[in-house]
Amino acid sequence: MLGYALRRLALTVPVLLGISVIVFLVISLIPGDPATAILGSFATPENVERINRELGLDQPLPVQYLTWLQGVLEGDLGRSYSLNRPVLDEVLERFGPTLILAAAALFLCTVLGLAAGVVSAVRQYGWADKLITLTVLVGISTPSFFLGIMLILWFSVGLGWFPTGGMYDLFGDGSPSELLWHLTLPATALAVVATGVVARLTRSGMLEVLRQDYVRTARAKGLREGRVILRHAFVNALVGIVPIIGIQAGFVLGGAVYIETVFQWPGIGRMLVTAISTRDILLVQGGVLVVAASFVLINLATDLIQVALDPRLRRG
Repeated sequence: MLGYALRRLALTVPVLLGISVIVFLVISLIPGDPATAILGSFATPENVERINRELGLDQPLPVQYLTWLQGVLEGDLGRSYSLNRPVLDEVLERFGPTLILAAAALFLCTVLGLAAGVVSAVRQYGWADKLITLTVLVGISTPSFFLGIMLILWFSVGLGWFPTGGMYDLFGDGSPSELLWHLTLPATALAVVATGVVARLTRSGMLEVLRQDYVRTARAKGLREGRVILRHAFVNALVGIVPIIGIQAGFVLGGAVYIETVFQWPGIGRMLVTAISTRDILLVQGGVLVVAASFVLINLATDLIQVALDPRLRRG
């Protein structure tokens, strides 16, 4: 297991390097001049030339990339000119709230998706299966940002049960219960689509496993139906479901960008929107790189969990 983990970890190095190239090139293609955005009304040709020279933007793209990559390898993502602070400090400070939101959404979609998929498979073609299928299709078809707005209108503005945005009350005590109160709506909006995906694929995996001979043998032995479903069918189906959950982890991280904007959540997604509008290139590059690297590491953890569930995969 350790050898497999080290091999998979080594394979992430070229992936991260490729991600850094893509992030740098995509950000460099954003229209507009950073120097002009920095200077504003003071953007004379002389001042623009001076800022470009100080930021290294007058150099060819390969030189700019290698300079930036060297800083990344040294743990220096540059300095945000719009915030006048190190990019790494700002990104790490904003990544905490995003991680809380994504973890809550991933927990919801995993628990609800697995439960709905198992029930739907066990009650195939029954009323529960039809109701779950209809609910899942509606959830998958609804954009998360639209659902977030609707949740605010219904439960915040209309009923007054939850706050309209933010992570804590302005004059609150910052307690876990206060955080949970603010977290409910954005996590729910972010988890809906992922829940539908997990539920559908769990249903498919469970139906395939339930047709296997060893499940029929377990039932023929007189084992209780609940034990057959959970101990024999679900555990084996989980091997194929775990990678899907890992992919949904990346989905909720990416979806946090617009959910944080809708709910004014002080995370890395909201930071990226502001940084793009101000043409803060280093801040955008640092934020996107950290999110992408997190997704790669989540996939690595998913692969290790899948191998732990089914050691035969190590031979592949």
